[in-house]
Amino acid sequence: MSPRVLLVAGEASGDLRGAELVRELRTLVPDVEVCGVGGERLRAAGMSVTVPAADLSIMGFTEVASRLSTVVRAYRRLRGEILGRGPNGRKPDLVLLIDFPDFNLRLAGVAKRAGVPVLYYVSPQVWAWRRYRIKTLARRVDRLAVVFPFEEELYRGLTEVTFVGHPGLETVRAERSRADVRRALGIEDDRPLVALLPGSRGAEVRELLPPMSAALGKLSAPVHAAVALADESLRDVVDESLRAGGDDRATHLPVLADQTYDLVAAADLVLVASGSASLETALLGRPMVICYRVSPLSYAIARALVRVPFFGMPNLVLDKRVVPELLQDEVTPERIAAEARGILDDPARAVEIQADLQRVRELLGEPGAAGRAAQIAADMMFVEPGGLR
Repeated sequence: MSPRVLLVAGEASGDLRGAELVRELRTLVPDVEVCGVGGERLRAAGMSVTVPAADLSIMGFTEVASRLSTVVRAYRRLRGEILGRGPNGRKPDLVLLIDFPDFNLRLAGVAKRAGVPVLYYVSPQVWAWRRYRIKTLARRVDRLAVVFPFEEELYRGLTEVTFVGHPGLETVRAERSRADVRRALGIEDDRPLVALLPGSRGAEVRELLPPMSAALGKLSAPVHAAVALADESLRDVVDESLRAGGDDRATHLPVLADQTYDLVAAADLVLVASGSASLETALLGRPMVICYRVSPLSYAIARALVRVPFFGMPNLVLDKRVVPELLQDEVTPERIAAEARGILDDPARAVEIQADLQRVRELLGEPGAAGRAAQIAADMMFVEPGGLR
């Protein structure tokens, strides 16, 4: 009987990381069946998507409350799969969880009680907030495959943990040259290019793209700009948000799909949502301004729980404020423009930021994270070579 994996990746970044892992896992276990929560990348990698990730891609505490029935239905369906009550009629041989902590930690508890091994890849950032959940996570998972070096020390002694390196080291790269991208956009060599990365969820785009686009008109010199579309499903949201920015010029900005890394690598500055996109921008070595804004209630709750000095991943990895961070009420066109001018108008500062960002790549290990995580997953599905659990 073919081994089965239930994989849950509830966001765009998890969909990407999951797809990389599934492709590597299939080279090790060719007949493996993978089902669960994911997006188009995981579907293309051969996973049977039983719950679309878009159904669960929700930002903030209040946003979860507004879509609670959808979340509950998905949870019950996946719980049934873990308990062997799904269409297949048997438990999975492995539950593989990717980030998405509030949802996945509950499923990890179900799997633990059902005797199904649990691997957590790209572990939730409980070190940043709700640190009390570290021990809960350690109790509910059998193995952790972490992507930041400091996480290995954090979990050591609590559960079996392996630092596999960061998957972005081999996947985050431009396919086209800076000159080619600028030529395609019709940009003169002496005109700055600003890339706008407002996030991978509709709520993020609605919160961040209007002030980002409005900031462009407040810079000290004219710039060219383009928006990176995280997913084609967000195109209408992006168009609506550009109109909401209040600047007619913004409605004519190019919106590029499947070209994010090329656009970022060609840019002189990136206005980026906090999260994986900011780390990817760092891996491409580009100066940036990180922005994040949620509902007031979500922010108040998070503020009480966060225990880190920075919220931008590049600054957290480097343990110092290398790039500007704007949070909540700071996310205004005026503040974004001021931080952007501080980089665009000061070439020496831009060079200094780029030099610091080189260290991010050095700190994140060696390429091959997905392959190493896939090997752990394959090992967990077998008691010994040739014998399924």
